Amino acid sequence: MRVGVPKEIKVHEYRVGLTPGAVREYAAAGHEVLVETGAGEGIGAPDEIYRKAGAAIAGNAREVFANSEMIVKVKEPQQSEWTQLRENQILFTYLHLAPDPAQTKGLLASGCTAIAYETVTDADGHLPLLAPMSEVAGRLAIEAAGAALKRSAGGRGVLLGGVPGVQPARVVVLGGGVVGTQAARMAAGLGAEVTVIDRSIPRLRELDDMFLGRVRTRFSTIESVEDEVFSADVVIGAVLVPGASAPKLITRAMLKSMRPGAVLVDVAIDQGGCFETSRPTTHAEPTYEVDGVVHYCVANMPGAVPVTSSQALNNATLPFGLMLAGKGFAAVLENPHLRNGLNVYRGRITNKAVAESLGLPFSPVESSLAA
Repeated sequence: MRVGVPKEIKVHEYRVGLTPGAVREYAAAGHEVLVETGAGEGIGAPDEIYRKAGAAIAGNAREVFANSEMIVKVKEPQQSEWTQLRENQILFTYLHLAPDPAQTKGLLASGCTAIAYETVTDADGHLPLLAPMSEVAGRLAIEAAGAALKRSAGGRGVLLGGVPGVQPARVVVLGGGVVGTQAARMAAGLGAEVTVIDRSIPRLRELDDMFLGRVRTRFSTIESVEDEVFSADVVIGAVLVPGASAPKLITRAMLKSMRPGAVLVDVAIDQGGCFETSRPTTHAEPTYEVDGVVHYCVANMPGAVPVTSSQALNNATLPFGLMLAGKGFAAVLENPHLRNGLNVYRGRITNKAVAESLGLPFSPVESSLAA
């Protein structure tokens, strides 16, 4: 199969869909790889490295889209990209369609087959292609919070770990999944006072055992969320409903009861955000203030560390990508985990959570094939 890798074009996005090491694996399996010139600059991989790995270099993105049977990216396609997609072409990337009707309509109109990293599953029901970026984002969330807490950045002027004789920052993590666990690990490691709120009692037990009591756990109710958030210096939004829009756990009215200069970091912003006042920001302008509370809502947080992120992402996506390159759409039909990743197929939405979030018709892949 001919596999194309365009350069990412979102603001301050430096990751790349295939690293040179991944290209070698595709080439060894007999596939042709076409990489847009400069696609690997953000990870320190110039075109020559890609050539040595077995790729051909395209002069621009249009050449990549026009000559590839499968497109492998990192971030969701922008308008200039989805208009170049076509029927029978496979798109393999993060999509996050639930809060993005414009992209969804563009993919539907293209007739392409769009497989989303974030809804591919594994045998345990986990999300193996989302996990590595969730790990990175969870850890970065605490770094971002620490920077935003500085008075010069509009924050309270509190040091996350405090110093002897001075109380450390209070960090509340909403959600005990991959993002929340990594955020709690980083915050606790810095000496912050950390509370994780989740609705799963078994998960809270796991976290209690994992952190040996160093991190407090609370069951999620309206009362417990308000109790913790109102006294927090930092709140990390780490709630995930696979494929669907994130629930709004903090309303604008709640901000008035929070500490002035407190920081909200919304890691769920790709899925619409879990704070009512969240809106996507970029690494160029990462924060804004609402009612005295600092919001950090960068939609591609792992893009700030592209070397680490690209390697971690490729480690996870490579087996699935090779499966798609080897068998095409047949791989989706044969593999239930890739089938769960299928979001759009020939003008139809094939993921129920995405369809419900957008208020659009849901078409199971079986009925789509019969149509």
